[in-house]
Formats: sequence, C-alpha cells, structure tokens
Amino acid sequence: MSDKQNQRNFRNRKPAMGKAAPGTTKRIFGYILQYRWRVVAIVACILIGAIAQAGSALFLQTLIDKYILPMVGQSNPDWVPLIRAITLMGCLYAAGIVSSWLWVWLVVTVEQGTLKKIRDDMFAHQQHLPIRYFDTNEHGDIMSRYTNDTDTLRQAISQSFPQMFSAGISALAAVIAMFWLSVPLTLFVLLFTVLLYFIVRAIVGRAGRYFVKQQQWLGDVNAFVEESVNGQKVIKVFNHEETTQRTFDQKNQELFEASAEANTWGNVTMPVVGNMGYVLYILLAIVGGAMALGGVGNFGLSGAGPLTLGTLVSLLTLSRSFINPLGQVSMQLNMVMMALAGASRIFALMDEPVESDGGTVTLVNVELGEDGRTMTEVDHETGHWAWKREAGDDGTRSLKAAEKLHGTAREVALKAKEQAITSPDGRLTLLQGDVRFTNVTFGYNPDKPVLHDITWFAKPGQKMALVGATGAGKTTVTNLINRFYDIQEGQILYDGIDVKNIRKPDLRRSLGVVLQDVNLFTGTVMDNIRYGRLDATDEECIEAAKLVNADGFIRMLPQGYQTVLEGDGSGLSQGQRQLISIARAAVADSPALILDEATSSIDTRTEEVVQAGMDALMKGRTVFVIAHRLSTVRNSDVIMVLDHGRIIERGSHDELIALKGEYYQLYTGAVELE
Repeated sequence: MSDKQNQRNFRNRKPAMGKAAPGTTKRIFGYILQYRWRVVAIVACILIGAIAQAGSALFLQTLIDKYILPMVGQSNPDWVPLIRAITLMGCLYAAGIVSSWLWVWLVVTVEQGTLKKIRDDMFAHQQHLPIRYFDTNEHGDIMSRYTNDTDTLRQAISQSFPQMFSAGISALAAVIAMFWLSVPLTLFVLLFTVLLYFIVRAIVGRAGRYFVKQQQWLGDVNAFVEESVNGQKVIKVFNHEETTQRTFDQKNQELFEASAEANTWGNVTMPVVGNMGYVLYILLAIVGGAMALGGVGNFGLSGAGPLTLGTLVSLLTLSRSFINPLGQVSMQLNMVMMALAGASRIFALMDEPVESDGGTVTLVNVELGEDGRTMTEVDHETGHWAWKREAGDDGTRSLKAAEKLHGTAREVALKAKEQAITSPDGRLTLLQGDVRFTNVTFGYNPDKPVLHDITWFAKPGQKMALVGATGAGKTTVTNLINRFYDIQEGQILYDGIDVKNIRKPDLRRSLGVVLQDVNLFTGTVMDNIRYGRLDATDEECIEAAKLVNADGFIRMLPQGYQTVLEGDGSGLSQGQRQLISIARAAVADSPALILDEATSSIDTRTEEVVQAGMDALMKGRTVFVIAHRLSTVRNSDVIMVLDHGRIIERGSHDELIALKGEYYQLYTGAVELE
C-alpha cells in the first residue's frame, strides 16, 4: 500500500448517521446575537404585529356588540361611530403590516451578516487544520458545508427562526385574548391543543431523523460528484462510466430515500395542523353556540356575563389566530431541523483540532562575520538565516536528549550538534540544512508503522535521493521533515534542533517543496509563480522561470506572464504545469529543497533541459529528491534505498552499483520499482 493510500484509507465510507450535535442551537444564536440591537428591533416589531393581530380580533367583539347589532332595525342609524371604529381597526392592521415589513427587512441584514461571520470563521479555522484532516475527508463533503449546509442555515435564520418566534408570540397573544373573553372556552381550546401537540410531535420527530440523514447523504453525493469530475479522464480511459454511474445511483438513491421520507413527513405536518384547526373551529362554534342558546353563563378576565354573538365571533377568529401560528411553527420545524443538521456539520469542522505546533524556535535573518561563524540578527534580508531559540534556551536540552540515545542514533545526533554553528549564548544556530533522523518510527495509523526505527543523515549542501518501490516510505520521509505529520518515536534534527521545537511556519519557510501533484490557482502565470514568495518582484519571478527553463513556453502563451489560468491550469500540458510549480519553488529561494517526483510529468527531452536549471537551483542547498526515474538521481551525493519503511542501502550511485544490491537490481531493471 502506497503512502497516499495509507493517508486515504477510508475514501469510500458511508457517512455516519446521527442527530444534530447538542449545543448547536446555542452556538447559532451566539452568532446571531452579535447583532443584538437589530435583534431587539426585530423582536419589538414582532410584538407590535402580534398585539395588532390580537387587538383586531378582540375589537370584533366591540364592533359587533356595540356598533353593528344596535344599528340593526334602526330607520336612521348614526354611521359615524361605526366608521370611527372601523378606521381605528384599520390603523391597527396598518401598524401590524408596517411592523411585519420592518422585521423582515431587518432579518435580511442579520442573516447575511451571521452567515458571513460563520463562513469567515470556518475558512479561518480550516487554514489551521492539519494535513491529516484533508487526507482523510472527501473534499466535496468539505465543500458541501460551505454551500448546502450554510444555505439551510440561511433559510432558518431568515425565515424559520423569526417566523417561529412571531408565530409563538401571536399564539400567546391569542390565548391571552381568549382568556380575556372566556375562560371555559379557552380551556376547551387548550385541551384540544394538547391532543394536537402529541400528533405533531410524533410526525416531526420522525421527519427530523431523516432531515439529518438527508444533509449527510447530500455531502456524500457532492463529494462523489467532485471526485468524478476531477477523475473524468481516468473514468473514460478505463471505461468505468457504467460502474461510476452505478455507484452514483446507489448514493443518490440513499439521498432520495432520506429526502423523500424527510419531506413526506415534514409536508404532512401543515395539512394535519390545518385540518385539526378546522375541526377545532367547528367544535368551538358548536360548543359556544350551545352555551349561548342554552343561556349558560360565561366568564373571562374581563368579567362575567352571557356569551354574546360578538364574543363568540371574536373567539372563533382568535382560535384561528392561535392554531394557524402552531401550524406555521410545525412547518418551520422541518427547516429548523435541516438547519441544525447542517450547522452541526459546520461546527464539526470548526471543532476539529487545529494543527498543534509547540515550537518556539524561529527563523531570523543574520549577518555573518568574516570568520563565517559570528552572527548578528538583523531585520532585513541578507541571504543568511539562523534558528533563534527563546530566551533561557541555550540548546543544552537538545544536547542532553542526544546523549541519552544509543548506538548509531547517538553518534548521528551528537555529530549534528558538533557540526552546528551556534552563537556564544547558544540562542542562534546558523541555518545550514543539516537534517538527521534518529530512531524514527511513524505510521499514519499508529498501529501500522510506515517507517521502522530509521536513522540517517544529510549533510549541508548534499543532494539526497530517496528511492524504492511504491509504499517504501519515501514521501512519508518528506512529510515528516515538513511536520505535516509528527512522528511517534525518535527525533528529527534540523541543524541539531529537534523539528518539534521549531515553529511550523518557520520550518516550512526554510523548505522549498515541489510536489508530484501540481496545484495551480486561478490567476495569472505571474501570480502562480509569485505564490512561492508574495513579495517577489516581476523581475524575480521571470528570473526564476528562466532558471528552470519555463520562460520560453510562458512567453508563447496568449498574454505571456499575464495569461490567466483557470481550472488548475487546464489549458497547459502536465509538463508546463510542473515547470510553473518548479519556478514557484525557485522564487521562494528556500535554504533547503524537497523535490517529490518533481520531473515525473515532464518528458525525457524536457527533463534534460529542466535538470540543468534544477542543478542551478539546488546549488548550495540541501536537497531531498524522490524519483522513480533513477537516471535523475545519478548525480546525487547520497542515494538512500528504502524498502517497507527501512533503509536497506545508502551510498553514491557508483558505490551502490558496485555493491550489486537492491539499487543495482532497480537500476538495471532486474527489479521493478512498482
């Protein structure tokens, strides 16, 4: 199994199904309440709207009993009081309409601001996640959290939350108004509501489980689509269209079933509540009519007396004002459950442990004295770098750690301390590129080591080649030097300093990397080269391109260095994309280089041209080369042969050929690298 397969050992897993994480709602409102004054204004507008609605219903009693009924049968009625009452009622409705419009307008600003902050925080957190997270999670699923999950959250913030609050306030206002008119009939309504509650609870609970599954399967489908689009050429080359289609159909079927169940149960809620509301309306009319005709006394918070026609009409209107909001709440619960499912996935990403560092040693510019050993820290570029320890650290801790080792590992570690050029106070150590592994054991899964107790060293300025069959551990070695992963046992020393003590940004600043998998970003060719060092001038970027012989083909592009690349440089050949990647490393001008199959995508003739530029780039630097083409490592100072995570041979090309061991077998073709 290769290093990359080790890192991606569960790509085809099914998404874990579960409920929305506890505390999700609290975290959402933590973001919303950053706009607390707007939220207060929204709540005030909703209250005004609810009061206007309940007041209008109450006013019906007065309108009927005091204005309309007394005018019945009069030959010359006075219309002025009725018109005045209707005008007042219209003002109440207008107040409700204006407040409703205002809170909807305010909600939009709160919604967009909240989502912007969540996306900002999610992306900022993502930048600090370890490589392991991206190696073990589908990229399409990660993207789904920025798109589908945030969209469901948007709908909840803009619609569900405010409408549920508005509905709740309206229902409460309606209940208070009903108690004001008639306590017995209000208790009858509430008793009916208890029955309705248990029915809705059963429906919503079932729908909620499927809404969570829907969001999770949606992320899985997106991940598969993204993977299929990126691998479309491979799919067609191997005639896997039908197989890919079947896999997609299976995943899409799971999404369909979860969505169908969720929306079936979710969409049933509103009709059930609506029809139960009509049943309540009929029952209330029957009971209230019977009470009025039977002369049964009525009492409410406003006082006792007979149940009048106006009171019954107001109660019937208020019952609808009470049940309809409950229906709205139950309907919005579907959206809320989807939003909580999406938000829990968003917060799951934000809760992922960030890349731990723990390093205190930093990289600083220094000026060297005439003796080549005296160092003075400066704040401008000099071409010389040094590792700077924190105050109180004179390097004795790492020396003591080296002295505790045994055998070859102890000898290698102490030699690193001896070769290091350090200031008298021990705080500054000249960056030379001396890299040493001592008793290093590592596995992407701790139970399955990829490297087994390896010890080796690379002297400053040496070109170190790592060769071996796929899965031997070559790429893993470079991942460990960069601290993309931390080792389980042993030490990795950089100029005599344990890399765990070096801040990761400073460590990676000292290492230029050219990967086998090239990533180009949307922007000009110049922008992509400058990505290696953002303060590089155009002239420096052009010089870097010339150094690796990329200048010729770049100038032949439609706009030369200003040609805009899109889709990961899809308009370029694989070799041209790799040349830009190498130019990017050249402009970074790092003291050490890691070339992970850097020329694997370049044809043999182009490789000869590039190699000359690479040799110039590697001059004076410690370089680690991973290569399958053994012809590219012949001029390496040291070639290290790995086999199943162990070093089996080490030496120059001539020495290893003379040895007639594994390297000889690989070089002569007696044994294949794969």
